[in-house]
Amino acid sequence: MTITALPILIPFVLIIILIISRSLVFSKITSIVGSFGLLILSMIIFYKVNKLGFLVLNMAGWKSPYGITLVIDFMSSLMLMVSSVIVFAIAIYAYRSLNEEKQVTKFYVFFFSLIMGVNGAFITGDVFNLYVWFEVMLISSFVLITFGKSKEQLEGGIKYLALNLLGSLFFLAGLGLLYGKTGTLNMAHLADILRNDHQAILMNTSAILFFIAFGIKAAVFPLFFWLPASYHTANITISSLFAGLLTKVGVYAFIRFFTLFFVHDQAFWHQFLLIIAGFTMIIGGMSASVHYDTRKILSYHIISQIGYMIMGLGIYTPLAIAGAIFFTIHNMIAKTNTFIVAGLIYKLKGSFYLKDVGGIIKQNPVLAILFVIPAFALAGVPPISGFFAKFILIKASIDDSHFVIAIIAVLTALLTLYSMIKIWNEAFLKKQPDNEFSGQNTSLSFLDMLPSIILGTISILMGIFAFKVFDFTMQAADQLIEGTSYINNVLNR
Repeated sequence: MTITALPILIPFVLIIILIISRSLVFSKITSIVGSFGLLILSMIIFYKVNKLGFLVLNMAGWKSPYGITLVIDFMSSLMLMVSSVIVFAIAIYAYRSLNEEKQVTKFYVFFFSLIMGVNGAFITGDVFNLYVWFEVMLISSFVLITFGKSKEQLEGGIKYLALNLLGSLFFLAGLGLLYGKTGTLNMAHLADILRNDHQAILMNTSAILFFIAFGIKAAVFPLFFWLPASYHTANITISSLFAGLLTKVGVYAFIRFFTLFFVHDQAFWHQFLLIIAGFTMIIGGMSASVHYDTRKILSYHIISQIGYMIMGLGIYTPLAIAGAIFFTIHNMIAKTNTFIVAGLIYKLKGSFYLKDVGGIIKQNPVLAILFVIPAFALAGVPPISGFFAKFILIKASIDDSHFVIAIIAVLTALLTLYSMIKIWNEAFLKKQPDNEFSGQNTSLSFLDMLPSIILGTISILMGIFAFKVFDFTMQAADQLIEGTSYINNVLNR
């Protein structure tokens, strides 16, 4: 179906339009209209997948496994839809937060270049093309993270690029070994070969290389150091976009590979992933609790929350995989929202450092509410989305007798709650300190707060209709674990 290629084609067309255009206002309006179009498209795709099960497109008529294949299943469609919501919210937020004409027009080109890479990664059915889309994302994100060209941004960008290039090298090495063993890089064909190969355990070397590559992309322990070293340096608009999307593409790749064709030697891999998940949660949560820069706190929270997603993959039951997907889409929304709120606090007070700000609850009660929603969502306070995401994962761990990881998940939730309470007490409850920031009188317009309102509303609705969201994530989990339907649909059997 041609619609399968549109999540890649639409950003590509928008990039060309934005390169030709020199108008700041035109670029901003085009980004909002284009991102809204992507959102509508993702909803149509989700409807079609819900009806048909799979959307498969063989490019140029070359059938799998010989040509380039695009595949959208339940998980891909969910990730496309949630990422489109984030892109739309960031496009609105950027309308007010970015105003330098020469820089902003370049921002939108690489903004949609990044989105093209993200969407391509979600829908590709080929391992080599996944590598290509990862590189598109890496180039685009490096340009964006150094947007502004300050010394701090360049330093953070170099750290970000160096470690992610290392991940790309491991990806390429794993890809070569995979092709050398199987003679194919089509995911469905790989699954068909490796699921029936008694020597598939020999692919552990390749699997380890992919683990390192995806571990760097997803920022799992002990490969996460690039994230807190770089995310706090970028413009807050860009940090908000990265927080919701980039590491989740790494998580998506983890789930796709380790449910579709790296299904051998499960005793080792599942235990290993659970250990990694536990350390990722604890280290991220503890690191967040000692900082007073809002961006650093939220950056370390990204790491700790990734641990929950890997936890679901490590448990590897349908309920756990469904919980991991539920948690991923919830976190994409809530984490983007917390960074946007941090940007609003900065616009209101002029600082990201908690010791320099205060009194927001009196100055702007609406902003206080907008902070509480994603903060409660991330901490897992009912009845918002995060509570149900964590409940599903903890229940799955107890059902499968993984009690240690369940305890770690609960402790990490308490650490997250502690960090959110710290931000609340420092930024909202305490009086504004007498310092250079005390004279800030900037007000926030409705348009400034609209992205947070949209994302906060979605977090609440995901909690209210958690049973329906869970139904979709459970269907995605069943497709992933069963695998045969994916193989048959892609290979046209």
